[in-house]
Amino acid sequence: MVHKKGKNHSCRIVPPDILSYLPENVIDAIVIHLPLRDAVRTSILSRKWRYTWCRLQKLTLDQAFWKTTNNLTSPTIRFTDIMYYLLTLHVGPLTKFTLSIADLRNCPKIDNLICFLSRNGVQHLVLQFPKDNLYKLPSSFFTCFQIRHLSLHKCLINPPPAFKGFDKLVALELCEVTISSKFLVSLISYSPLLEQLVLQSSISGHIQIKAPKLISFDFTGSLKLISLMDVPLLAQLSLVDIDEGGSCDIAKFLESSPGLEHLHLNCYSVQFLASKIPKQLLSPLNCLKRLYLSDICLDDIDEASCVLRLIRSFPYLQDIEIQLHDSASGYDDVMEEIAGLESREVESFSDVTLNHLRSVKLTGIIGLTPEMEFIQLLLAKSPMLIRMLIEPGVGHNSPETRLKVLAEITKFRRASSKAEVVYKVA
Repeated sequence: MVHKKGKNHSCRIVPPDILSYLPENVIDAIVIHLPLRDAVRTSILSRKWRYTWCRLQKLTLDQAFWKTTNNLTSPTIRFTDIMYYLLTLHVGPLTKFTLSIADLRNCPKIDNLICFLSRNGVQHLVLQFPKDNLYKLPSSFFTCFQIRHLSLHKCLINPPPAFKGFDKLVALELCEVTISSKFLVSLISYSPLLEQLVLQSSISGHIQIKAPKLISFDFTGSLKLISLMDVPLLAQLSLVDIDEGGSCDIAKFLESSPGLEHLHLNCYSVQFLASKIPKQLLSPLNCLKRLYLSDICLDDIDEASCVLRLIRSFPYLQDIEIQLHDSASGYDDVMEEIAGLESREVESFSDVTLNHLRSVKLTGIIGLTPEMEFIQLLLAKSPMLIRMLIEPGVGHNSPETRLKVLAEITKFRRASSKAEVVYKVA
C-alpha cells in the first residue's frame, strides 16, 4: 500500500502483517513453547496461525486448561468438551501427551482419547486420574507400541492375555496403581531397554526385577517380596517409606547392586536397615559416591548408629546430604547439651577415614548433642572436605542460640585445611 505525500509524491510503505509473514517453522517453534491454553488462543492472530496448534506433537491437558469462571459448568463436562474438540481438529503425530485430571471428582470417559493416542504414535505418555475413582485402561492402551516413557497414576491395569509388554519402553512410573505382580514382572522383563523405574504401590506377590539396562530405581512400598535379580548397571537407588514387614535381607538387597553410585533413604528405610545390617556391609559399595538421607533423627540411637554403619560401608563416598527430622525438642536443653560436648563418636570411628568426602549438607540442625557430634566427626575424618553447608531448623531456635551453635562448630578440628563451613545464622 502506497500513500502520496506532498507535491514531490514521496511515498511511505506500510509494513506488512509481521505475524502472517513469519516462516511456518518459526510459528511452530513459538506455539510449541506456549501452554496449550495460550497455544489454542493463537488461532485468532491471523489466518496463517489458525490451525498451527492443531499440529502440535506435545499436548498437556490439566486443570489449568479447562478451568473456567463459569461455576454453572461442571469441570467434567468442560473437560469432555475440550477433549473432543482437540480430537476433532488435531492432525499429524502426537508423540508426547500428558493428562492430569486428579482434581476431578469423577473420571470422564476417555477411551476414545486413549485410542486416538495409540493410532498417532505416542511415545511419552502421562496419565493421572482421580484418587477415588480408578480408571481401567482400555484395550487400545496396550497397542501403544511406540511408547518409550510411561507414567501412570491411580489406574487399573488389566492387560489382554496375549500382551507381554512394551519393547521400546525406557522409563516406567507406576504410582498407586492396581496391577498384578505377574504382569508387573512380565512388563519389566519384556522391556529390554528399560533404564528408569519408579514403583510407588503396595503390590502383592513376589517381584523379581530383571532389567539388564536399568540405571535408576525409585521404590516406595513393601520390600519383603522385592528382589533385584539382574540389574548390573543400577546406579541410582531410592528406598522411601518401605514396609518393615517380611524377611527381606536388606544388606543383600544393597549388595546386589555393586555399581550403585547414588543412594536415597528416609527414616523408615533407615530404621528397617538398623536391625538388618551388621557393623558394615559385608561387601562395601565401592562405587557409591552420593548418600542422601531424609527425615532422619540423629538423637535416635539406632538411627544414628545405622547412619554411621552406612557411611563406613561406602569408602569412596564424595557427597553426603542429610535432612533432619523436624524435632520439637526444647531449646533451653539444647544449649545445656552444647556446653558439654564429648568426642565419643569420633573415638568409635577411629579406624575410619573418609578420604574422598568433599561435600556435606545438613539441614534442620538445632544443636542437639548427637547432631554436633556428627558434625565434629565428619570434620575430623574428612581430609579432602571442601565445603560443609549447615542449615538450622526453620522456625525453631532463636538467633542467639544459632550464634552459640556456630561458635561451637568453629572450635571443631578440621582434617582438611581447605574445608569451608557455611552456617546460615539468619
